[in-house]
Amino acid sequence: MKTNQTIRKAGFTLVEIMIVVAIIGLLAAIAIPNFVKARAQSQANACINNLRQLDSAANEFALERGKSTGYSFNYPTDMTPYIKLNSAGSIPPCPAGGTYSMANLGTLPQESCTLSTLTPSHRLP
Repeated sequence: MKTNQTIRKAGFTLVEIMIVVAIIGLLAAIAIPNFVKARAQSQANACINNLRQLDSAANEFALERGKSTGYSFNYPTDMTPYIKLNSAGSIPPCPAGGTYSMANLGTLPQESCTLSTLTPSHRLP
């Protein structure tokens, strides 16, 4: 005698999959802005650290060479012997893509980044 059995396949329904996708989307909507903010803050901190190193190198250069207020730096040539270079043999660049420039000796700020108007700011405090 034959019995008719209904075979039920194991799996997820469309509603269950939609709920999981909605939860993942909600978590991503919360996490992505925090990640972007943390990345921007990290880049600004690295840029400020590079500016501090440039300031120290400029002061050491001026002290060692006897330069006085108003001296115009030849950036980056004057700074290269006084700062730790990166693996490419150059002064570390701004991690956010900005460029550094040097003002005359004694000017505040002496070093600046082209991204100093961003938030968080890429400038020495």
